[in-house]
Amino acid sequence: MDPLLGLRPWEAPEVTSWGRLPMCAVDRRDQAVSLDGDWRFQLLPAPDAPVRDTWSFSYVPGAWTLQGTDDLPQYTNVRMPFDEFPPFVPSANPTGVYEREVDVPAEWAGRRIVLQVGAAESLLLVHVDGRPVGISKDSHLAAEFDLTDVVRAGERAVVRLTVVKWSDSSHIEDQDQWWHGGVTRSVLLYATDPLHLADVTVRARRNGELLVDCRVRDAGGALPEGWYVSGELDGRLLAQDTEFDRVNAEDERVSDFLGEARLLTTVPDVRTWTAETPELYELTVRLHRADGTVADTSRHRTGFRDVEIVGRDLLVNGERVFIRGVNRHDFHPLTGRTVSYDDMRADLVLLKRFGFNAIRTAHYPNDPSLYDLADELGFYVVDEADIESHDHAHEIADDPRYLNAFVDRVSRMVLRDKNHPSVIIWSLGNESDYGANHDAAAGWVRRHDPTRPVQYEGAAKRGWADPDVASDIACPMYAPIEECVAHALSGKQTKPLIQCEYSHAMGNSNGTLADHWSAIEATPGLQGGFIWEFWDHGILQHVSDGRPAGRAGAGLYEGGVAAPGHRWAYGGDFGEALHDGAFIADGVVFPDRTPKPVLYEHREIAAPVRLECLKHEGPVIGNHQHFRGLDWLTAEWRLSLADGRTLTAPAELPDLRPGETAAVPLPFDLPADGGEAWLTLKVTTARDEPWAPRGTVVCLPQVRLRPAPVPRAVPVADRPVEIDADGLLVHPLLLTAPTLSLWRAPTDNDELGGTAARWREWGLDSLVRKPVAVRRDRESVGVLAEYACAAGVVRHEQVFTAVEGGIRVEESAQLPEALDDVARVGSVFETVAGLNLLEWFGQGPWESYPDRSAGAPVGHHSLPVDELFTPYLRPQESGGRHGVRHFTLSAPDATGLFVQLDRPSQISVTRHRAADLAAAAHHDELAPRDGCVVHIDAAHRGLGTASCGPDTSPAYLLPTGTHRWGWILRVL
Repeated sequence: MDPLLGLRPWEAPEVTSWGRLPMCAVDRRDQAVSLDGDWRFQLLPAPDAPVRDTWSFSYVPGAWTLQGTDDLPQYTNVRMPFDEFPPFVPSANPTGVYEREVDVPAEWAGRRIVLQVGAAESLLLVHVDGRPVGISKDSHLAAEFDLTDVVRAGERAVVRLTVVKWSDSSHIEDQDQWWHGGVTRSVLLYATDPLHLADVTVRARRNGELLVDCRVRDAGGALPEGWYVSGELDGRLLAQDTEFDRVNAEDERVSDFLGEARLLTTVPDVRTWTAETPELYELTVRLHRADGTVADTSRHRTGFRDVEIVGRDLLVNGERVFIRGVNRHDFHPLTGRTVSYDDMRADLVLLKRFGFNAIRTAHYPNDPSLYDLADELGFYVVDEADIESHDHAHEIADDPRYLNAFVDRVSRMVLRDKNHPSVIIWSLGNESDYGANHDAAAGWVRRHDPTRPVQYEGAAKRGWADPDVASDIACPMYAPIEECVAHALSGKQTKPLIQCEYSHAMGNSNGTLADHWSAIEATPGLQGGFIWEFWDHGILQHVSDGRPAGRAGAGLYEGGVAAPGHRWAYGGDFGEALHDGAFIADGVVFPDRTPKPVLYEHREIAAPVRLECLKHEGPVIGNHQHFRGLDWLTAEWRLSLADGRTLTAPAELPDLRPGETAAVPLPFDLPADGGEAWLTLKVTTARDEPWAPRGTVVCLPQVRLRPAPVPRAVPVADRPVEIDADGLLVHPLLLTAPTLSLWRAPTDNDELGGTAARWREWGLDSLVRKPVAVRRDRESVGVLAEYACAAGVVRHEQVFTAVEGGIRVEESAQLPEALDDVARVGSVFETVAGLNLLEWFGQGPWESYPDRSAGAPVGHHSLPVDELFTPYLRPQESGGRHGVRHFTLSAPDATGLFVQLDRPSQISVTRHRAADLAAAAHHDELAPRDGCVVHIDAAHRGLGTASCGPDTSPAYLLPTGTHRWGWILRVL
């Protein structure tokens, strides 16, 4: 019997590995032979099923669930996808067998040969030429195996990787993501000298102190005499230029098989690393034989920085920093968990451009290249262990059978990533309750790496201020900002409060984000948090057969929209009975990395330059960075006037250190016409940055210089306003007349937060209008109508008055007390076909809503109607624009309609009725209408984040009683 399979390791949590080499921070990627590509492959029904003689092919790295097998992706959030309790798994357990020949280079004779499997989900068994080599668990860290004794240089070997999908480890990999199976990161073969660097630990402090601890092994047995270690920093020999403490095997030996050496120096005038100033030094460590020849080399990019907690503040280089973070999975819509270097760089470049400075690797160590990029581009990283036992959290947290797995996963993460300056916090995992297994893992981390704090959200159940739990940071999830402020003001706070998740980006969401940050910036003890999350995890799917598009789907999506015949699949779309639907679509970007509107909101909230206020001498500019001046930025003033003019002038940014402000002269003389005026500072990069070319917009801070006067229109006597027998307005450009609207196509927050169900119970989605009375006089027509619903009767009155060039519409709606939380109060009408361009004066150009409008500056904006709609993965309310003063809808020949609003209002113009959106599960089910569906709202409910987290605040809920609004409709 195969000794590996005889162990039944898929149901043995005490077995975390066998034959696997220890994890270390010596990166061998640049010395390796890649084994990526097509491997022979077969998918077995269970790990003990016999291997067949027939093979297909599967690409490595990649998930077999996206490569044409019958084992398709499945999405669950909390629930495990099978019923067995830990550590047991189903007998029907898909098992992938990968096999290929490997030619071992002849020049590797006499060297130590190692196989590295970057990641395999969830249990990996390795054989070479039929001989068992090792076992590894942990789906998101590399496993290495010494093949020196089982392969020969210059000969060919057969490598077999058997990957078992379900194992005892699956119960602690119950993360909020798709379930896959396969070898999902690269496979490498590399060789070293028998005398080699087993590990390198770099500690570089902001005062220039550099400490490099090296561990040395010899695969041949006892360490030879006289070996030593040397180092270079940016090409300068540490041994020649600085004091250097050299320890050889004779001076200090742990054993015959392990030696230790230390390099110690101080760098003068050191350039420190922060997320704003990611200064890196090139460190090269060399292991020498006694004759001075080099046996091994390890290269590192080192950043000098300190991380510490002082009182209730997290400090980087002695400064209290705001953590403007996002949670990030390794994800791609075609390849699942397999992501390329270019993909990861694009992720971080986009985040940097929108003001993020931190990443939580939710909920496992990400691909190694991500940390290299975070070091280079400048991100603070919370590195999170591959532990989440959501469905069985309470049982597993104290289960001694899983003790080894907890400590193994946390320690291996630390050993791999400890030399990255970007990593400032270690996380023990996610949503796994709290127990002795966490304390054991935390103890190991604190002993091995005292230079970084440890956090774990589950420890919060003992209280945010409890000093005796395994978390140095209070890192709750979705705590209402009022509770966070109250805690910070209570006098009981003992730790920094940085929410590991605080704003849920599912669908049209992230309401009150600006309010949240206003409270954080105003409250000592609060330092930010991480939005959930970066991605919508939509998998590109062929509509015709329901299969994933896979690697062949490149080019079949653009701008967040899938090509005809395709769609973004979410839970349930692959035929699985057990799933959690669209809860997988909760990111700030679409599956193709197209930004959602919330990113523009975040960009302004995180702006490094602010217009603080308007003083007599002019606007006040503030530097809101922690470490950097404004010399890397340039700016331009823009003055937006209500009459359609936009004036520009160059801006000279003052020389401000972080936290400083200065008043600057007003760059324009305001016209005397008295119209509304807004001053915007367009801030861009002054030179090419690693994450943005010169001229990239960084922020658009804005202040109002003059409010808007109340619009007036003079009635025109004896010009009739035409209405039909039901009291509805008749107009040549309107396909349907304006009627009352109290409902919106429910957002994901509306559905999961429960408000949509209440709206349907009230019947707001199916209001029936009943005309009650029509009143005519010389100048106007008044129409009273009633809309009956389960919560009472809504009385809606419209007064139509002929005015110069058009019709004035004055409206009111009386909401009974029972209708205490409706979606909107306003008018809806539809236009004739052919009106394809919207131009407006208000907030924009991107989508905005009452509680998510800080990132949409007031100005003159223009977009085709078909580009106004936001294609959230599950169709829902979208495309709204907040604070609109007036707008035009026009045809190519410039004919159309103009609407002047009595006050800044929420509007939307799309091709879809609310009922169309609510009835569709995917966008391929929607048929755009030829005309435009136009909403003008007197009031619109906030978005909140109630799909997971707090709803919108009371300030953005709609009161009962009488709502009034007015507007003027003119023909262009």
